[in-house]
Amino acid sequence: MQWDVIYTYTRRQAIEDGVLIDVSNLARQAGYKWPVALTSHLYHTYINPNKNLESYGQSDIGRLWDVLNVLRLKAQNSSGTIVLFKVSFLMEIDRMEEITLKAIAGPGDEGEPVITIMTPEED
Repeated sequence: MQWDVIYTYTRRQAIEDGVLIDVSNLARQAGYKWPVALTSHLYHTYINPNKNLESYGQSDIGRLWDVLNVLRLKAQNSSGTIVLFKVSFLMEIDRMEEITLKAIAGPGDEGEPVITIMTPEED
């Protein structure tokens, strides 16, 4: 049986709409060869710090750098297309939160390899 495609939503559209945040430039600096994107939920909940934490050295670039490097180390010992890994974030001046993140390596809009990082409940 053949199905007719009614609607498609591309990775490019998701980035343009802000559903995904393209972090490929920093990812390349961290040693990634494939394009990398985060979900908007992950970025706005964990990567972009509370303004009160900036004076404690917290920044979106620093937090993203940590996520990318922890994933890179974890992925070196993985053979699948999905990698689960833990990262701790300073959420308030006196509160750390360790969360599990999920990275999926898969095909992009043209079949090229891409990585998407999200919280486990996101797909």
